[in-house]
Amino acid sequence: MKGQDKDKDLVDVDPHDPGDGSLPVYRWKQAGRDNLATRRQLRDMGLRPGGQEPAARIECRSGRRFAWLYRIDQALPRIPMTLAKEAALDKAMAARQTCPLCSRRYFACIPLKSIGSCLECHDGTPADPHSYTAPPATHLLAA
Repeated sequence: MKGQDKDKDLVDVDPHDPGDGSLPVYRWKQAGRDNLATRRQLRDMGLRPGGQEPAARIECRSGRRFAWLYRIDQALPRIPMTLAKEAALDKAMAARQTCPLCSRRYFACIPLKSIGSCLECHDGTPADPHSYTAPPATHLLAA
């Protein structure tokens, strides 16, 4: 009995759905004609949601997964990437892709939480030379 009462108190809350059914829910491939798009579709159009609330949601075939839909006419243009943003992103990715033991930077992120280093340093598995980036170029002009 107590377990059943506990389950009754659990409520799946959707932060954008007002709960009165006013937010339309579309099935798979049914929302293409209402001036609505997902975040990825907006990105492909060079747009972003721009702070607007979702106008609807679309459910995948199974009904368990969904995506928010935004109005295209209220979307704003994407903010262009600047050199400073690109440098900051590269610095952040370098921290995730560089082995702390051998200082080799890989194209993929290193599992630092689980093993703490690259596979070559962890258990001796040889790394494919195409899986890591070349060392930084040394400029001969500075010499």
